[in-house]
Amino acid sequence: EMRYFVFCQSDLLLEKTGDETFTIPCGDNPPTEVKEWTKQMVITMPTGEKVTTYAIDAPVTDNPQFEMCPLRQSYYKLSREEYICAGKCHEIVYWDKTTRFCGVCGGTMKQHTEISKRCTECGKEVWPQVSTAVIALIHKGPDEVLLVRAKNFRTNFYGLVAGFVETGETLEEAIAREALEETGIKIKNIRYFGSQPWPYPCGLMVGFNADYESGTIHLQESEIAKGAWFNRNSLPTLPEKLSIARMLIDDWLG
Repeated sequence: EMRYFVFCQSDLLLEKTGDETFTIPCGDNPPTEVKEWTKQMVITMPTGEKVTTYAIDAPVTDNPQFEMCPLRQSYYKLSREEYICAGKCHEIVYWDKTTRFCGVCGGTMKQHTEISKRCTECGKEVWPQVSTAVIALIHKGPDEVLLVRAKNFRTNFYGLVAGFVETGETLEEAIAREALEETGIKIKNIRYFGSQPWPYPCGLMVGFNADYESGTIHLQESEIAKGAWFNRNSLPTLPEKLSIARMLIDDWLG
């Protein structure tokens, strides 16, 4: 049997298995009607398992067996393994949708291997791109950390200093630059914490701990709405548990 990761834009098709419990549809055939133009892609997971993913034009609303769920919220309804697999599939579907034509000559791109395409005109080959971002929990002594609220946050929670890595810089240089740009703070003792895929739509988040070195908070108005030092007893609303930002904060609190 095959597991099917089916998306309508960024919503994932879940199969109900009981009261408030869900899984990924599995079977010998796709769980939805597949149009003749639908591109089903078979993807190999790190475990070696092969799964199928594809996109549908409209959400499934007429079958009580299924539910459409935003990928981000599926973290709370699926096992961690299913959520990670869903994220990888979503990245592949996004990549397929955004690489239909060659960036060199404009020719049609055709699937070449499981995770590559080749231009039918000039032969240029492309693979899924990963956008690398860095994020850091900045410490001031044992009991204070710097938390910020970015302007693009949809709800009123505080997160961590973060940003994309630019060409020609190391991960450590990137987070030091972002801290200075976003908050006016210089940091030191940058220490790797961990990383996580971030399929929104195709990122890799690399997390660090760092220590305050110097400077006073001066927020980058175009990016950051609020920012301050917080201690353990006066924390604001924190990021969701699915994020490495929350993992960094929980590790500090623990």
